[in-house]
Amino acid sequence: MVQYIAFLRGVNISGKNKVPMAELKIGFERLGYRKVKTYQNSGNVMFLSDENNIESVTKQIEMMIKNQFVLDIPVFVIAKEELANILCNAPDWWGNEDKEVYDNLIFIMPPAAFTDVFNEIGEPKEGLEKIQSCGKAIFWSFSRKDYQKTNWWAKTANTSISSKLTIRTANTVRKVVEM
Repeated sequence: MVQYIAFLRGVNISGKNKVPMAELKIGFERLGYRKVKTYQNSGNVMFLSDENNIESVTKQIEMMIKNQFVLDIPVFVIAKEELANILCNAPDWWGNEDKEVYDNLIFIMPPAAFTDVFNEIGEPKEGLEKIQSCGKAIFWSFSRKDYQKTNWWAKTANTSISSKLTIRTANTVRKVVEM
């Protein structure tokens, strides 16, 4: 059995792409996944599967969402163990409870890679934001009061690469790994 975490991109944001978590959980269970749990209303799902192929799991989930909710939602799936390892490699400046800083983990959906993201978005603005890649993720922190001045804020949402990213806060990522 493999413990997986699925992050759905762009669900339940400002009334768009509505996916009730109770119904999503049922959809995962119908796929044969076990011990399915959701966290928050933003498409975070923890589950167990006999399937070892992440691509296959991802495709099954995306197809279920398309059939059950009539939505084309990109899904990022990662083994819980891999995500825990990523968190163990977090830079010192990330997730340290500084209330002036907002810490996120950006997940890169295959086949995109960090170089694709970096080439499109560019350097973080010095003094306002920091990034560091780690596997399929990018640690990203920025000043809460100056977020609109950062380079990555608008570009993670408004460039062509944005559809290949899904972002979660440090608190959310830590919580789903603990569940």
